[in-house]
Amino acid sequence: MINKSVASLEEAVAGIFDGATIMIGGFGTAGQPTYLIDALIAQGAKNLTIINNNAGNGEVGLAALLKAGRVRKMVCSFPRQVDSQIFDDLYRRGEVELELVPQGNLAARIQAAGSGLGAVFTPTGFGTPLAEGKETREIDGRHYVLEYPLKADFALIKAYEGDRWGNLVYRKAARNFGPIMATAATVTIAEVSRVVPLGELDPEHIVTPGIFVQRLVAVETSLAQSA
Repeated sequence: MINKSVASLEEAVAGIFDGATIMIGGFGTAGQPTYLIDALIAQGAKNLTIINNNAGNGEVGLAALLKAGRVRKMVCSFPRQVDSQIFDDLYRRGEVELELVPQGNLAARIQAAGSGLGAVFTPTGFGTPLAEGKETREIDGRHYVLEYPLKADFALIKAYEGDRWGNLVYRKAARNFGPIMATAATVTIAEVSRVVPLGELDPEHIVTPGIFVQRLVAVETSLAQSA
């Protein structure tokens, strides 16, 4: 019997190793798998490369992981914002590396990994420092930069509900990067509000098929907290 649900957050993040590359879903705090991140902090893996849209908010979730000194490198689109003081301080002190990726390119590179593409040409970044050292090409009169897929050992994502096969549905803006990250990681771990019986999820509403999910764990929170 296929059953990808695990009993605890500790079991969900078991096996994440030092030096792993981890995609973490979320657009700011929306859709960020905060409970999985807290479990990862407690688990102790370090020297991590984190792929996320931004570099943490306040001192919770991803920011807490950075504050704990577990992150070696951030790959993100928005490293600086009004409440990104943890990353700012670490970066200025040279304690964390940064690979800045425009948001569209971030999504395209993750999608390329999930689709099995070798690389993609994108116009974004051409003629800027972000294109230095990269192959460029003119196609139909427009200039493009060659970008390689972003893959991960693990993806930590948040969904609204899932079943024991790993099928996932999302709630509103919490969907964001989760679906594409699930396709681009060797092991995808999903934090859900509840695991429902097989057949309860409307097939037309399933966004991430279970084939892309290896583990899921239910976290009892209110609907407001799960947004």
